[in-house]
Amino acid sequence: MLQIFIIAHTKQTNKQTHYIMDLKKISLVLVVFISLLSCEEKATQITNTKDYAAYLNASENKTLQKAEKEYAFWQNKYNAQPGQYVYLSKIASSNAMFFEATANISSLKKAEENLKELNEKTLYNNAGNLRALAHNYISQHKFKPALELLLKAEKNGEKLSATKKMLFDVYLELGNDTEAQKYLNDLKNFSDFDYLIRLSKWNDHKSNLEGAITYMEKAMAIAETSNLEHLKIWSYTNLADFYGHNGEVEKAYNLYLKTLELDPNNAYAKKGIAWIVFSYEKNTVEAERIISTILKDYKAPDYYLFQAEIAEFNNDETKKEQALSKYFQAVKNEAYGDMYNVYSAKLLAETNPQEALKLANIEVENRPTALSYDLLAWTNYKASNLTMALQIIESKVINFTTEPEALRHAAEIYKASGNVEKANEIKKELLEAEFELGPVAISEVKNI
Repeated sequence: MLQIFIIAHTKQTNKQTHYIMDLKKISLVLVVFISLLSCEEKATQITNTKDYAAYLNASENKTLQKAEKEYAFWQNKYNAQPGQYVYLSKIASSNAMFFEATANISSLKKAEENLKELNEKTLYNNAGNLRALAHNYISQHKFKPALELLLKAEKNGEKLSATKKMLFDVYLELGNDTEAQKYLNDLKNFSDFDYLIRLSKWNDHKSNLEGAITYMEKAMAIAETSNLEHLKIWSYTNLADFYGHNGEVEKAYNLYLKTLELDPNNAYAKKGIAWIVFSYEKNTVEAERIISTILKDYKAPDYYLFQAEIAEFNNDETKKEQALSKYFQAVKNEAYGDMYNVYSAKLLAETNPQEALKLANIEVENRPTALSYDLLAWTNYKASNLTMALQIIESKVINFTTEPEALRHAAEIYKASGNVEKANEIKKELLEAEFELGPVAISEVKNI
């Protein structure tokens, strides 16, 4: 009996030992699992409201205050001495600063009026004044009128390098790569900030994102060495965008914060943070809070579209329609001209494709780039002109741009045309651009 008891006890002890060991294994697995979840949580949580809370509640807008002060000073001087039309340049500059601070289109149009009057008084024969008006036109997406002015400035010859830099910008916007590259080659100087940012832009245009980042980093180093605030802000925000496209989201976030340290009211940097919160972290409540805060003082119509996208992701049709209504109400202002044709055409393609097609044709006329042709292909597709859409995609878009949205449109058009293999090939590439496309668009990609 004792022997039987000992054997039975030994078996029971072994069972308990195995049971304890199994519990340890399960506990270890749980610890590892929880750790992985924790790492995943940390990996997708980059932002911290404490980092930027002060900027959302900034009580002073230094850019706006500076604009108001300079406008009053120069307008008073011009009123006292109307023959000193050089003051018009200073008034225009302060109006442009108003636009930068508030996105109020009337300020940009007032600057245009100031600069047109200045050029009329100088018989369109002063290169600096011509460049200033061209810069205003670029802000309004009037690229062809800007080109005419810059060609006059080039013929004038004064400060030719400054004119060539702007000619590169405009030719690139007009899709004329040959002329753009010619001017870029003329400007070659790897120690020049202006050259490096254009070389970076050129590399991005040619789908060399790594090259674009490299040259923008070099430009940023020059900006920091020179300690010129406006150059630092420009390089930080543009490099942040590139980092985001390259999947280096934390680097992008840190640069947006550095921008806000210099300019607490910088709407673009705040929007960049909101996009990280929305697209990367999927925190729609916080993203909406950031955008709503920006819109209190900065009335750019496309920010309403961000709100609409957040609402769509949340399946909140009421808020989506409210945001879209605010957008369309804003762009009714004729002062915007063709500035928002692209946004409006994409929206109208779903509800009024014929009207969208009209806007797309205007955009191609104004700015015949691969992205404009993508818009034309997409609106044709939505207007049931599938053959035309496919023809445009294959002749003007594929191999001319790698922008994710254009490729998404191409994939859908290929699928509708029966070329599922090509559509799936593009789809695979697009799934790697989730951050740039955003959660709404990426869900559409997954359905291709």
